Amino acid sequence: MDMIEIENAKYKISDYMTFLIPHLIVKKGECLAFVGSNGSGKSTLSKALANEQRLLSGNANNHFARIAHISFELLQKLVDEEWKKNNTDLLSEGEDDTGLTTAEIIQEQINNNDLCQKLAKQFGIEHLLNRRFKYLSTGETRKALLCRTLMLTPDLLILDEPFDGLDIDSRQQLTLLLEELSKQGITLVLVLNRFNDIPGFVQVVGVIAECQLVKVGNRTAILRDEVIKDLANIESLNCVNLPEPDEQPVQLPDDLPRVVLNHGYVQYNEKPIINDLNWRVNAKENWQIIGPNGAGKSTLLSLITGDHPQGYSNDLTLFGRKRGSGETIWDIKKHIGYVSSSLHLEYRVNISVKNVLLSGYFDSIGVYCATSDNQRKLADEWLALLNLSEQANQPFQSLSWGQQRLLLITRALIKHPTLLILDEPLQGLDQLNRELVKRWIDLLIQKGYSQLLFVSHHVEDAPSCITHRLIFVHAQDNSYKYDIKVLSEGC
Repeated sequence: MDMIEIENAKYKISDYMTFLIPHLIVKKGECLAFVGSNGSGKSTLSKALANEQRLLSGNANNHFARIAHISFELLQKLVDEEWKKNNTDLLSEGEDDTGLTTAEIIQEQINNNDLCQKLAKQFGIEHLLNRRFKYLSTGETRKALLCRTLMLTPDLLILDEPFDGLDIDSRQQLTLLLEELSKQGITLVLVLNRFNDIPGFVQVVGVIAECQLVKVGNRTAILRDEVIKDLANIESLNCVNLPEPDEQPVQLPDDLPRVVLNHGYVQYNEKPIINDLNWRVNAKENWQIIGPNGAGKSTLLSLITGDHPQGYSNDLTLFGRKRGSGETIWDIKKHIGYVSSSLHLEYRVNISVKNVLLSGYFDSIGVYCATSDNQRKLADEWLALLNLSEQANQPFQSLSWGQQRLLLITRALIKHPTLLILDEPLQGLDQLNRELVKRWIDLLIQKGYSQLLFVSHHVEDAPSCITHRLIFVHAQDNSYKYDIKVLSEGC
């Protein structure tokens, strides 16, 4: 009979850490959700259930024949492999662009074009099948990876953070699809960091804490206990204070707009991604940017950060200087603190946790300049807030995905930037850390030196300082229009 039986199983996480599953039985056709905080061992649990984690002691028997496992780490690996097919992330003149299309990625293990087309239509990405996978947005890559996994028609499907990076409609579509798969008899295991991401049809919930599966039981009883505990922890965040900046933050005149974009236009393969967008960010305005996967939100932010080549062909003024007027990319970045899923994927250098944090002072991936005693002291203060002091000298890649994301957010905050740009920053974070980051953002904005551009598919993730919304609205001709809403006049 297809089932998993685990008893007193200890798994290796690192040379110094192990993960314990005292007792767990997963039966054919069951649906289970496991929820835990960042660094608690969620990814280790999912790998253990997929037979991908080394067993040190105890008993673990997995009788499922076809097991499929999807995770952030797998997504990072696929994107890395596609970019490595070129020697650089930037193509030289005359160099052919390489890499697999979305359809080829989906069918890399199972070649079935009809099923590929069907799944792509279910997730609304059929129009992306001929586009190279590495150029997709974060949400689009998540959908493609889900299609790739479902091509295997697994008996046991393990999904590690399946809803992160998906817009509201896509989350609802995925929930309905998972419910349908459950009705078909597929055993489902969801590993999550949000209790409110647990689909309604899942009635068995497990809790992971401090590298151990601490309890498994009825959904209602578990949620009542754990949600109360989380709310109690969140109340303690009101006492948090931020470390000071290394230098006095740059103070721009209040009458100087931070961003002015006139008739903004960006295209890919002759198809408009951003089309005739007029947008102005004034002093003391904090914006939330909302829209479906693939609408162009991240593309817009990349124009502002100076990372998009079509920034020079647009009528774009940043911090009072028109793009293409002789400014360098460093003139732009010195005003900006930035984090995104693409930055997370690109941060592949082998450096320590503390140096990742210090790199925020220099807007670089890695540290290539001497750091001051004060910068190192402030970095230690931030690491203490993150509860990562003991990991300061460990490799960045040794952290869990959620811990890496939390560290990169802190890297964006460390210099108290004029403009803080956060593109889906809370992906992979548990409830307590999401509330912690929102509290940090509000504290930073209250100091009066920084402003915020914030992208998130979850409305509840927006910090309280948001004053304006830029909304990408899907039009009938498959393009996007733009709606601006004023929530308040400033913080």
